[in-house]
Parts: sequence; C-alpha cells; structure tokens
Amino acid sequence: MVGLAAAWAIARRGYSVCVLERERRPGMGTSTHNSQVIHAGMYYPAGTLKAQYCVEGARMLYEFCAAHAIPHKRCGKLIVANEPHEVEGLETLRTRGEANGVRGLEIVDERFIRAREPHVRAYAALYSPNTGIVEAEVLIRALERLCADHDAAILPGTPLLAAEARAEGLELHTPAERILARVVVNAAGLYADDVSAALGGETFKVYPCRGEYAELVPSKRALLNGLVYPLPHGSGHSLGVHLTKTTHGNVTLGPTISFQARKDDYESNRLPLEHFLEPARALLPELRLEDLRLGGSGIRPKLHAPDASFADFWIARDRKCARLIQAAGIESPGLTACLAIGERLAGLVEEVL
Repeated sequence: MVGLAAAWAIARRGYSVCVLERERRPGMGTSTHNSQVIHAGMYYPAGTLKAQYCVEGARMLYEFCAAHAIPHKRCGKLIVANEPHEVEGLETLRTRGEANGVRGLEIVDERFIRAREPHVRAYAALYSPNTGIVEAEVLIRALERLCADHDAAILPGTPLLAAEARAEGLELHTPAERILARVVVNAAGLYADDVSAALGGETFKVYPCRGEYAELVPSKRALLNGLVYPLPHGSGHSLGVHLTKTTHGNVTLGPTISFQARKDDYESNRLPLEHFLEPARALLPELRLEDLRLGGSGIRPKLHAPDASFADFWIARDRKCARLIQAAGIESPGLTACLAIGERLAGLVEEVL
C-alpha cells in the first residue's frame, strides 16, 4: 500500500518509477491482511509520525476513496468501557486524540451506545465519528492503476536479490535483470530490514507479529452495525481484539497478537475458536461458541521486540546510504496513513535528486 502510494506520488512529479514487487501481485501481504479500518488518530502519542500521518492520511483517504469510487464508509467507532472506573481511560484517549487534531470525539453513555449498537454491553464509550472502513483490495487496485496511468512500471514476482553502489546510482539485481536507480525507497514491509542490508543501508530488525481473526457466522452478522473496540490494556502492542463490520457486511473479531520468527507463516498453530469467545462476549454478551468461525490472519512488521511497547514509523533518508530512503515499521495505522506517507516519501526523493 505504502509502496504504491509513494510510486504514484513520485511519478506525478515527473520522475520515472519502477516498483519491485516480490509477490505475484501487489497487496498480498500486510496491506490487505488487516481490519481495513480508517483510523481517526487517538491512539498514538502526540508528535509521533503515527499520529501525524494518521490524521492527515485519513482526510486524504476519504477524499481519494470518494474520487475513485472505492467502497468505504465513515461509519464511526465506539471504544467501550464496561465498568465505571474505565471511563478515565476513555478520557485519556479523548485528550490524546484532540491533541493530535482528531475532531468530534465524545464520551457517550449507555443510552447512546444502545441506540447505535443494541447488542453491545457497555457502561460508557468514546465515540469517534470519523473512523471508518475501506475495501483494501480495491484501494490497492486503484493505486496500481494510477501508477500505470503515470507510466510507473510495476514488476510483480520480482524480489530484490542484491545491489551494488555505482557512481551514478544503485544497481538493483532481480531474477530477470539489473536496474540502475538514482534513488531507492525501501517500503518492503516485513522484509524492509533485509532490503536495507542488501542496499548497504542502516541495520535494523523487523519483528514479525501475527494477528489472527475469527468471524461471526452469517446468521449473526446483524448483531453489529459498525465498529466496536475495547479500551486498550496491557503492553500497547495492539488496540485490542475488536469487532469490525466490513464493506462486504461480514463481521471480524481480532486481531490477536503473537510475535514469531517467520515472516511468511500465516497458518501454523492457529488459535482455536475458544480463544476468541471471552473477548467477543465482553463486547457482545449473547454470543456463543457456535456463532464464531475462524477467519484470516495477518503479520505486522514491528520495529520493536516483545518487551518494548511502542515504535514509531521510520520514514527518513538513510544515514549510511545517501540514495536510500527508508519507510519501515509501517504497521497500523499504515493503511490509513498510506497517501500521506507517500507524499512525504516523494518529497524525500526530490531532496535526494
């Protein structure tokens, strides 16, 4: 998602662009293996890139989706507190969101919640009217089409194998050819650390972190109208196991969180449905185990180990390789922020050129 957004932004400035896509088509990894939520921006510490690009990116993404007929909905979100003592946590989120420039945040009572989500149990909630959903696959295809319209070449099934520094640029080795680039943007997601090493850039580590989903069976999808999240607790690695109604009308529950060694392991040792039932019932008390079925999974490219709680996006010129620009650690809210990040990366490319 971020790679295509950057390619489009760079190509619109009149530069020749080539996208190396390791998979057989763009968007097969983290970009489409997520909750497909357009976040408002209340979760991230003030002054961070995640906060800045989430708020800016959400505005840009709503405009983009409307202009290019991409299925989306500004459906709003409830972050719920089940007990009175949790209201303080909602207030903290609202304060943080307002500091980030998020508009319309409101603490609402049980009556408001029941009117929007009759089956959700909660004492109070933080209502975010500008949170929404988007169909990620269609967004990817739109960005891919716009890149082609601006003569950006997309090479699917083309991983970077190696690279050599030349006086006039970086020579990139692929299975089929060698490409000389004056500047390279590293938006390789889970493989950004490997790509940086191949290009002689700074050394860092991407920590693969898998999130799994369950779904409501079709007959129970009417139990939810929009987005319902728990109040975040614990390490800060995720926003909590939440309920999302997608643009297709199905309801997902997740994601869970589990750091792992492999970057391509989506299916081994999947969690049983019983693992999802308790967090599901905390939001929808009437659910039973037979109302759930296993869903998909995704892998986040985190820049911090399990014993740390937060790492920001890394969007900057590399300090070791002058022709390399890093866009690493793009986990949530990366989908929301993709267009804003793409514009920033295009600006960094122009600085190099």
